[in-house]
Amino acid sequence: MGITKENVLEALKNVEDPDLKKDLVTLGMIKDLRVDGKNVNFTVVLTTPACPMKDMIHKACVNAVLHFVDKEANVNVNMTADVTGRKSTGPLLPKVKNIIGVASGKGGVGKSTVASNLALALTKLGASVGLIDADIYGPSQTIMFDVVHEKPMIKVIDGVNKIIPVESYGVKLLSIGFFADTSQAIVWRGPMASKALLQMFGDADWGELDYMIIDLPPGTGDIHLSLVASVPLNGVVIVSTPQNVALSDAKKGVGMFKLPTINVPVLGIVENMAYFTPPELPDNKYYIFGKDGAKKLAEELNVPLLGEIPLVQSVCEAGDAGRPAVLQEITPQAIAFMEMAKNIAQQVSIVNSQKKEVVLN
Repeated sequence: MGITKENVLEALKNVEDPDLKKDLVTLGMIKDLRVDGKNVNFTVVLTTPACPMKDMIHKACVNAVLHFVDKEANVNVNMTADVTGRKSTGPLLPKVKNIIGVASGKGGVGKSTVASNLALALTKLGASVGLIDADIYGPSQTIMFDVVHEKPMIKVIDGVNKIIPVESYGVKLLSIGFFADTSQAIVWRGPMASKALLQMFGDADWGELDYMIIDLPPGTGDIHLSLVASVPLNGVVIVSTPQNVALSDAKKGVGMFKLPTINVPVLGIVENMAYFTPPELPDNKYYIFGKDGAKKLAEELNVPLLGEIPLVQSVCEAGDAGRPAVLQEITPQAIAFMEMAKNIAQQVSIVNSQKKEVVLN
C-alpha cells in the first residue's frame, strides 16, 4: 500500500505540541498536505514564530512519517506561524492579537531594557510588534530606539485624527517622550497620567500587530490599575535583579497582578543582571549580586523563569546608543534576550490556549 494523506495524518497524531499538550492534527496545525509517490509535503502552522520548540517539532514530524508510514519517504516540512491571540482585544486595540505588560516592583532593575529587547527580538523572529512606553514619569524608549528627535505624524482616518506611531528597527513605537520636553520632569497627577496613556492606545493607528509590548512604570499604582481596567492584557512579565530587596518588590508586583480584582496572568519572571560576564571571558559567569534568586522566587510563586540576562557593559551602552543589545551579532546578551523572547511567546500561546479551552467549556 502506498503513502496516503490519511496514513500521514494518522502518523502525525503521534506528534504532540509540548506546550498545548495535544497532537498537531487535533490542534489543526497541519496544512497543505500533499502526497506524490514517496514525496510527502506539508506545513506546520505554529502559534508563534518565536516558538522555542520549532526544531524539535520539525524533527518529530519527519520521524513520525518515516516510522509509522514509510521509512523511505521523502518528507518536506514547511514551518510557519500564525500568532494566536484573544478573540477580541477590546475597542482600543481591535487589530492587536496579544498585549504583554513588562513591569517591575521597583525602579533601576532594567525593565525598559528588557521591554525594548523583547520587542526587537520578537520582530527579528518574524512577528509584527508595537511598543508603548507607559513609563509616564521616566520615558526612555525614545533614547533606546534612537528616535529622540522624531515626532509622530497625524493622519485623518475616517474623519478622525489619528497618531501614527514612529517606526524604528521594524517596531512601531509611541512614548510620552515624543510629546514632552525631555529636559523637564513630567509632573502629573494620576488621572492625567492615565488619560495620556490611554490616548496612546485609542488615538493611534497601530494597524494589525501580533504583539503589543507595554513598558509599565515601576511599582504599583494608578497607571497599572487604569491599564488593566481598559486594556485586556494577555499577560505580564515581571523584571527583577538577584538582590533580596528587588526580589521582595518583584514578589509584590506578582501579587498585585494576581489579585482577583486585577487577575492578569503572570507569564513569568526575568532576572536581569543575573551574572557578570567580562567581554574578554565570555564563558565566565560571576554572580556578583547573588545566584538563583529569581529562580527560587519563580519556583515559590509557581511561575516560569523566563530568562537570565547577563550584566554586560555593552547592554547599557547599546541602549544609550539607540541600538539595543539584541541587535548585536551572536553575543551572550543577544542570545539571552532571544531565548527570553521565545519563552515569553511560548507562555502567551499557553495562556491563549487555556483561555480558549475555558470559553469552549
